[in-house]
Amino acid sequence: MSTETSHQPNHDGHSVAMRVERRWAVFAGGLIVLLVIVMIYLGMHSAMTSPSRVETIDPSRLQMSGEFVENNLGSAVEPDGSVTVRFIAQQYSFTPQCVLMPADTAVTLRVTSADVVHGLEIMGTNVNAMIEPGYVSTLATVFPKPAEHLMPCHEYCGFGHQTMWAHVKVIDKATFFEAARHSRRLSCVSR
Repeated sequence: MSTETSHQPNHDGHSVAMRVERRWAVFAGGLIVLLVIVMIYLGMHSAMTSPSRVETIDPSRLQMSGEFVENNLGSAVEPDGSVTVRFIAQQYSFTPQCVLMPADTAVTLRVTSADVVHGLEIMGTNVNAMIEPGYVSTLATVFPKPAEHLMPCHEYCGFGHQTMWAHVKVIDKATFFEAARHSRRLSCVSR
């Protein structure tokens, strides 16, 4: 009887170790790919949405002076030819209730809240923002073609929240600019 043990390599243990290492390598590689996808998505999302809480405003003095006085709300063609739309969100309405916007034109939306947190979503578009009292939310968008969109508040703002919505009418670019020549501020009522 020999007391020497055989030092033959164990091929079964080696194959098990290789399988485990491959699984961990695939898991780590998949995790890296997932993190890269998340970073790309967040980078693209940040490029498409405006930063929040950049510009402050006193919500108790909105209608008294400044850009959010009543005769300054709605759509307007600025001196440089750009289009700016100003809204105020307040329990339980948007002011104005309906605005005109030109198709195929860069539009800047400037919105603030007079009281609580509201949400602004223009259905069928990529416009979606949270409106906070004390801050002005600025969003840039282009509406590709004439259409009518609903604009509900999508942040719960109290018992009348379900009735808080407005209309956005996107009209032909030439028609919009012709109407803007005759009126400083455009809304569905002024048309």
